[in-house]
Amino acid sequence: MIKTIAVLTLFPEVVKAYFSESILGRAQKENKIVLNVFNIRDKANNKHNKVDDIPFGGSTGMVIRVEPVVAMLEEIKRETSYVIMTSPKGSKLDQNKLQELLTKENLVIISGHYEGIDSRVEGYIDEEISIGDFVLTGGELPAMVIVDALVRLIPGVLGNDLSATEDSFSSGLLDWDVFTRPREFDEKHVPAVLLSGDHKKIEQWKKKSAIINSLVSRPKVLAQYKFNNEEIKILKDFLKEDEIA
Repeated sequence: MIKTIAVLTLFPEVVKAYFSESILGRAQKENKIVLNVFNIRDKANNKHNKVDDIPFGGSTGMVIRVEPVVAMLEEIKRETSYVIMTSPKGSKLDQNKLQELLTKENLVIISGHYEGIDSRVEGYIDEEISIGDFVLTGGELPAMVIVDALVRLIPGVLGNDLSATEDSFSSGLLDWDVFTRPREFDEKHVPAVLLSGDHKKIEQWKKKSAIINSLVSRPKVLAQYKFNNEEIKILKDFLKEDEIA
């Protein structure tokens, strides 16, 4: 089970601010996880703390030099450390990948910036991870996404451990539709079954809602899901209802 996560970045204050709030802040206070943030500039070997340079071969933008990144890694790495780097080349983050990372005792995340990090850093990492096929200013947001998604999976962090298991993708499906007070808003009502007190029917409704949401919004997710007999019946009944409608 994961015990510590370290983030290497050029903008430590941005990351620290996020880590200090809400669930992440509480998890640290309750000693569920240790989150450390390291400034790559601390390993710069010049008086201006400059860690980037122009790319060989000509191109726009600047590239982070390999020396300060590797120097920081060598200082903080342990034998049990697993080092990942946020990168468009990486495997795409999903719930299965998070469960895999959760087993790493000490996780280190390198956040790139500008045009990226000198490619020779790849010899010092274990894996590259992407959070999606789009471009961000830097790797700080992906690093924070990974940490946020991981920490909420640690037992006891959410207070009720069922909260994480009921999140979208944890079961293999999207989450069901959720409602709270008031019971009626703008002539739209909370589904009567959720107010019935009949727990069996409520669970059936939640399962149906999750299947429908996955079918409509993320059919590729549904295609990979392993249905049990009850869920197959729910899907078939819904498709019949849809045909009639």
